[in-house]
Amino acid sequence: MDQRLVAVVDYGMGNLRSVSKAAEHMADAQTRVIVTQDPQVIHNADAVIFPGQGAARACMQALENTGMIEPIKRAAQEKPFLGICMGLQVLMSHSDENGGVDCLNIIPGKVTQFDLSSYPELKMPHMGWNQIHQTQDHPLWHAIPQDSRFYYVHSYYVVPENPSTLFGETTHGQTFPAVLSTHNLFAIQAHPEKSAEHGLQLFKNFLSWNGH
Repeated sequence: MDQRLVAVVDYGMGNLRSVSKAAEHMADAQTRVIVTQDPQVIHNADAVIFPGQGAARACMQALENTGMIEPIKRAAQEKPFLGICMGLQVLMSHSDENGGVDCLNIIPGKVTQFDLSSYPELKMPHMGWNQIHQTQDHPLWHAIPQDSRFYYVHSYYVVPENPSTLFGETTHGQTFPAVLSTHNLFAIQAHPEKSAEHGLQLFKNFLSWNGH
């Protein structure tokens, strides 16, 4: 049987070691997980994991500097694709962060900051464990119970134009979109690599997913 290659995109701004180790831990003998900065490896991969952390402008600049924008756009349309944290936010059209940043425009919509003015007891960033309420069935939810807890670190959240792309939501004062999916793409605001058994199950589900 041919080996399945899963590329973890390295553009200098992801939590790469913990993401790749979590994916490797859940991979079967036919699956190879590789961290790469090579656009050709991403092009040749059977599936792509796109992690990210930090700020939107620096993230987009790093993608441009490493020549990753076109490979990411192509992969997000053609093969099983998992975006994590900033790897979700920069898939949107535009972010309000850093005074406004144009993003990859793969999922129409915007990224905006929490308004916690009505919730003085809550802190920014939204950090720690919180529940994800699954709003639609998806293969990546397999064996993950409804309202399972995942680990978050973020001050901005996504607002998709198309409600049908919403597959999970979380409440931090306000209820916000936590998971978006379109066709072969699944992107999550939380950090599955820091989310214990449910996060590992998400990686396992992704590694066996054909994108349909």
